[in-house]
Amino acid sequence: MPTPRALDAYEALADAYAAKIDTKPHNAYCERPATLALLPDVHGLRVLDAGCGPGVYAEWLTEHGAAVVAVDASPKMVAHAKARLGPDADVRVHDLAQPLTFLEDASVDLVLSPLVMDYVEDWAAPFAEFHRVLRPGGTFVFSISHPSTDFTYYGTDRYFDTEPVGAVWRGFGPHVYVPTYRRPLAAALSPLLDAGFRLDRIVEPLPTDAFRDADPRHHAELSTTPAFLCLRAHKDREARR
Repeated sequence: MPTPRALDAYEALADAYAAKIDTKPHNAYCERPATLALLPDVHGLRVLDAGCGPGVYAEWLTEHGAAVVAVDASPKMVAHAKARLGPDADVRVHDLAQPLTFLEDASVDLVLSPLVMDYVEDWAAPFAEFHRVLRPGGTFVFSISHPSTDFTYYGTDRYFDTEPVGAVWRGFGPHVYVPTYRRPLAAALSPLLDAGFRLDRIVEPLPTDAFRDADPRHHAELSTTPAFLCLRAHKDREARR
């Protein structure tokens, strides 16, 4: 079984990431508010947090009345999530490129996957699994790096390809090279539709006022150049004819 592409990087970053993720401006004051705004009322819902990291979203979901199953490929991230959520939390190590064998068909109401899918090369299999485990009418919300900004940032001349790229991260303390994938917009949307989802909403989030207070320079940058793309889709209540 191949190792998840960014596993070593996230194992190296885990402690610093967990310490800063609540207030790091790009996450806390841009991507996260936009992603949370796409969620339905989660009280009483069973939710799959697909790529939970240190448990920020899983904690929010739990505090708002959801029953959460959280997974991440990084054992250190899972350990941080368990420490944050408590001993009774259902948090486990799992690579999203592999089947969700621990979840039955139509057993969750919401799948949430924030800033995770960029590390998975082929989205067909995980999206098919998300569709399988969702109940009819269920919701899938995920966020990714913005395809157009990634195309410029990584200096590629192959926009229409899905290609391995990477960068040195400095925002979480230790400088760690984080490998990922960049893909064109069509490659982000087509697997979603092919899996049977109905796309409902697309958001290109702007930085909040709290972002400006914490980091004026990047607030100005993200006010004119998108960093993230947040999407919401649904599984139809009835099979398509």
